[in-house]
Amino acid sequence: MRNYIIERIELRGEIIAEIERILPAGQILRQEPMSRHTTFRVGGPAEMFLKIRSAGELQKLLTFFCESGTKYFVVGNGSNLLVSDEGYDGVILHIADGFQEIRIANEKITAQAGVLLGRTASAALEHSLTGLEFASGIPGSVGGGVVMNAGAYEGEMSQVVGRVKGITPEGKEIEFANEELDYGYRKSILKRKKIVVTEVEFRLFGGMRKEISAKMADFAERRRVKQPLEYPSAGSTFKRPEGYFAGKLIMDAGLRGMSVGGAQVSEKHCGFIINKGGATAADIRRLMNMVQERVRERFGVELEPEVIYLE
Repeated sequence: MRNYIIERIELRGEIIAEIERILPAGQILRQEPMSRHTTFRVGGPAEMFLKIRSAGELQKLLTFFCESGTKYFVVGNGSNLLVSDEGYDGVILHIADGFQEIRIANEKITAQAGVLLGRTASAALEHSLTGLEFASGIPGSVGGGVVMNAGAYEGEMSQVVGRVKGITPEGKEIEFANEELDYGYRKSILKRKKIVVTEVEFRLFGGMRKEISAKMADFAERRRVKQPLEYPSAGSTFKRPEGYFAGKLIMDAGLRGMSVGGAQVSEKHCGFIINKGGATAADIRRLMNMVQERVRERFGVELEPEVIYLE
C-alpha cells in the first residue's frame, strides 16, 4: 500500500507538470470553489481548475488526459450542474473564459462554445435573424446547449444548428452536420461520444426585427411570471417524462414548497429546485431524491434528473 501511494503522488506531479507546460500560470487555479461557477451557487473546490482560451490548448490537454487517464470535466456556464460539497477530485476545463467569438454572415451565426445562448440570441436580433428567440432566456452556453439539445417554448437546438466543430476525448478535431447529430430529447451524439464542442454554426432566417424582439420579450415575461428567477437554480431539475410534465407531477404529489435545509421545491414552479439561501449540494441532492421517491410512489413515474451531479 505504501508503494502504491508513492506512485500516485509521483504521477500526480507529472500531470501537474504537463498541464503547466501547456497552459500559462494565470490560467491554472488550485482548489477553486465550484460555487463560483455553477448557477446553483453551491459546490466544493476543484482540485485543478483550468481556464481554456483556445482550441489548441484544449486539444493538447485532451490528448494528454486520454493518454494519462486523467479525470476531467468540461464546464461552460455551470447552468446544469450540481457539484458535491466535497468538490471534484479531478481537473475542470472551463471554456467560458475563452471561446467568446461570434461571427455573422448572411443568415448564419457562428458562435464559439463559451458564448452564452442569450448573447447569441441577442446577436440574431441585432441582425434581424429569426429562429433563436426560444434560447434568449436559457442561461447556458452554446457548447452545453448544443450537446444536450437545450430547448424552451417549442424550440430546441436541433432546429437551428447547422454544423458543429469539436474535439474528441482522444484529442482529435471532428465536425458534424445537423443530420449526423442524432438529436433527441435532451440528447445527441455529442453527449454520447463525449465530444467537447468548440464552435457552432446556426442556420437562421431573415425576419422582422420588431417581431423578433416582441417574441423574445414575450418569452422573457412568461419566464418572469412562471419561474423562480430570483433564486439560484439549475433551471428544470428533471427531464420531462414521456406523456407527463415533471412540474405537475411534483405539484400533484403535494411537494410544492417542500424543503431540505436551504433547498426548496419552488412554490412558483414545482419543476425547479432552488437554493433559497444557504443550501448545500447535499441538501439539493437529498431533496431531489425525496421528490423522485414520492413521485414514484404516487404515480409510478420515474423522474430522471436533468441536472448533472459531479463529485
